[in-house]
Amino acid sequence: MVDSTHTIHVDVVSAEESIFSGEARFVALPGEAGELGIYPRHTPLITRIRPGSVRIEKADGTEEFVFVAGGVLEVQPNTVTVLSDTAIRGKDLDEEKANESRRAAEEALKNAKSDIDLAKAQSELAVMAAQIAALRKYRQKR
Repeated sequence: MVDSTHTIHVDVVSAEESIFSGEARFVALPGEAGELGIYPRHTPLITRIRPGSVRIEKADGTEEFVFVAGGVLEVQPNTVTVLSDTAIRGKDLDEEKANESRRAAEEALKNAKSDIDLAKAQSELAVMAAQIAALRKYRQKR
């Protein structure tokens, strides 16, 4: 039996699947105004999150990393829900693919013909840079 006064249920969900669902002692993630830390019995909150790593300190003391390409965070006293179009488990991040995508985004940035193309390329570049940073952070922890 998990003591719910010391843990909070965490769900990280992408457009395709549930990436993580379980009990945690603590969750850290990139809020719009900076790093957010969520403990059990946190005040309810809904906010957008930036691309980056969600670090989950699980009930058993181990850590799980998930890269999110931005999204929405909902916090209730006993539940944290992270919704992101793209969420990738730390162990599934692929640096070669991420670097390839970053190069493609840089190329798109150079060849942008309109403000919309430019904004799209800048957004993609920011996501790929965050993914590469998350991958490096995940590797250092192991």
